[in-house]
Amino acid sequence: MPDVASPQPPIPAVPKESAAHPLPVVAVWARDLLVSLAISAFIIIFLYQPVKVEGTSMMPGLEDQERIFVNKFVYRLEPIERGDVVVFRYPRDPSKSYIKRVIGVAGDRIRIDGGQVYVNDEALDEDYVPPAYSDARSYGETIVPEHSYFVLGDHRSMSNDSRDFGPVNQNYIYGKAAFGYWPMDKMGRVR
Repeated sequence: MPDVASPQPPIPAVPKESAAHPLPVVAVWARDLLVSLAISAFIIIFLYQPVKVEGTSMMPGLEDQERIFVNKFVYRLEPIERGDVVVFRYPRDPSKSYIKRVIGVAGDRIRIDGGQVYVNDEALDEDYVPPAYSDARSYGETIVPEHSYFVLGDHRSMSNDSRDFGPVNQNYIYGKAAFGYWPMDKMGRVR
C-alpha cells in the first residue's frame, strides 16, 4: 500500500504589524482622567453640588461647617414643598447663599405669635425646633406672594430669615439640601 500523506491543517496567516500602535499608558490615563472630570463637572453643575454650611441658623439639624450635597435638579421635576430645606441666594446680596426650611408657599398666610408659627391659622408642629432653639419673637400676618416662599432657620433665636428679609422668590432658590456627608457621624439624608 502506498504511503498517503495525511492532510495537514492549514497554517494560519501571520498578520502584518499594523502601522497604528496602541496608545501609551500615559495617554490612556489622561483620557480616563478627562472623561472622569467631564462626568464630575456634569454632576456638580446640573445635579448635585457639595456645599459647606456656614453658621448656626439650622442647628440642631445642620451644624456650622457641616458638608452636604445639594440636589440642584429636583425642583425641575417636583414643586418646592413646606418642610423642604432649601439653598438659595440671599435676596439682599445674591453673591451669598443661605440654607433655610420652607414654612410657607405662595398664597399661605403666615404669622408668628410668641414664637408659635401659624400657617393658614393652624399652629405648625415643628419637631425639628427643640425648645432651646426657639424664641418668643412675633411676626405680623403676611401672605406669601406668588412664586415666593417663606423660610425660617431651625435655630430661631440665631437665624436671619424671612422674618428679616421677607419671602424668597423662587428664582433665588437653586437646590434642596439632600445628603450630609461630613462629619461622618452626621452622614445621612437631610431632614
